[in-house]
Amino acid sequence: MPSLIEVRQLCKSFPGVRALHEAQFDLQAGEVHALMGENGAGKSTLMKILAGVYRKDSGQILLDGQPVDIESPAHAQSLAIGIVHQELHLMSHLTAAQNIFLGREPRKLGGLLLDEAQLNADTAVLFKRLKLALYPTSRISELTVARQQMVEIAKALSHQSRVLIMDEPTAALNNAEIEELFRIIRELKSQGVGVVYISHKMDEIQRIADRITVLRDGCYIDTVPASTPMPQVIAMMVGRTLEQSAKHIPDTSDQPVVLEVKGLRRGRVIRDVSFSLRRGEILGFAGLMGAGRTEVARAIFGADPLEAGEVHVRGRRIRLNAPRDAVQAGIGYLSEDRKHFGLATGMDVQANITLPSLSRFLRMHMFLEKAGITRVSQKMVETLRIKTPSLTQTARLLSGGNQQKVVVAKWLVRDCDILIFDEPTRGIDVGAKIEIYKLLNELAAQGKAIIVISSELPEVLLLSHRVLVMCEGRITGEVAGDRATQEGLMQLATQRDTVTA
Repeated sequence: MPSLIEVRQLCKSFPGVRALHEAQFDLQAGEVHALMGENGAGKSTLMKILAGVYRKDSGQILLDGQPVDIESPAHAQSLAIGIVHQELHLMSHLTAAQNIFLGREPRKLGGLLLDEAQLNADTAVLFKRLKLALYPTSRISELTVARQQMVEIAKALSHQSRVLIMDEPTAALNNAEIEELFRIIRELKSQGVGVVYISHKMDEIQRIADRITVLRDGCYIDTVPASTPMPQVIAMMVGRTLEQSAKHIPDTSDQPVVLEVKGLRRGRVIRDVSFSLRRGEILGFAGLMGAGRTEVARAIFGADPLEAGEVHVRGRRIRLNAPRDAVQAGIGYLSEDRKHFGLATGMDVQANITLPSLSRFLRMHMFLEKAGITRVSQKMVETLRIKTPSLTQTARLLSGGNQQKVVVAKWLVRDCDILIFDEPTRGIDVGAKIEIYKLLNELAAQGKAIIVISSELPEVLLLSHRVLVMCEGRITGEVAGDRATQEGLMQLATQRDTVTA
């Protein structure tokens, strides 16, 4: 039986860039096929060709064994190929039904009037097929991101799609919402729909996918079962493993304490939290969603008020009425939501790097020393290996990993010795993760004191000298990095009593 869709020797180039070179891929009916690779590996280009956004330069696309030339998104839809983009394309002021059938609404009275009843009925059929507890008349603006994504899936399936491409579908979902998405994917599999699943999250792929195809630098590397050990898949993607690129730095137990937190309290989200951080140490924070890790970080940074507690930097108590107090004390915070709280995405790389330190470049309290700004920014780009065409590149156009490096750069220019990384690798590919891991170790080796908050336990274990575990606003355990295990950390993340190991 021929594949549902098959790609052979596909090539695509843009001015100065070879995006795909003799790439290949195939999808069976009722299969979830994961497509993996670093940013720039060619995943999005390949999927956009299948979705009709780009035209191929050469190669062949077969649908049910027959050659096709996909000319446009509308043509792809007519061929039963649908795509759910990472950035949702919905109109928030319209209902779910109106979004799903936008431009294809059923009509009555010879086409003069919109048939709202039929529109909602057709949508209800789609929702029933997916077993979704959604109302056709729900306004998009009133739905959660997860529910909006379900509407996007229903919209793609309204074209009778047999091929569904999902690009980073869980990027903005919590655990419960991910489970609901996986239920829908399994339902689609049972109906014979083939799903192309693009994600950087290794654990998800092993749970939901049947096969994995890896691309690197636009070229096909291999197709393997989803049960293949992830270190092997990572090596295929980047030519090396995470463990090879994130070695632990020397012991720091004899280093001076640079940050000491005593008895922090704020309602039920922070309950009597105390800990210390040494020079050159990477201190990991683990815990389930809602455990209070981010709230502690924001409190230390002065972003949220405290009811009680003290923060000492190098033995001196500091008052935290606002983030500027923390910055003046040498504390930098890299938010889990870098696009909203870490970057001015509409400004260029140079502006972002120097924004917190502009007073350094003021002359006569009035004029900016542009040469100095450019010199410092260029040094940071070279030191952190930020991949950008120029210092004037808009920050939002950089990859996720390079955006994260720009945020790091701004705190280094500000000369922060204490750095709090909240979900440092969220939404970035495995190659960029390796770069971030190397950067964290290099910063610690230079004497920076680092807190890493991560929901990925392997990441916490890989990086941390010590791990603190939180549950319901409390620290429930402290474990030395060389003794920590995923099972042990999960046990501490679900209990209230404090344990030290």
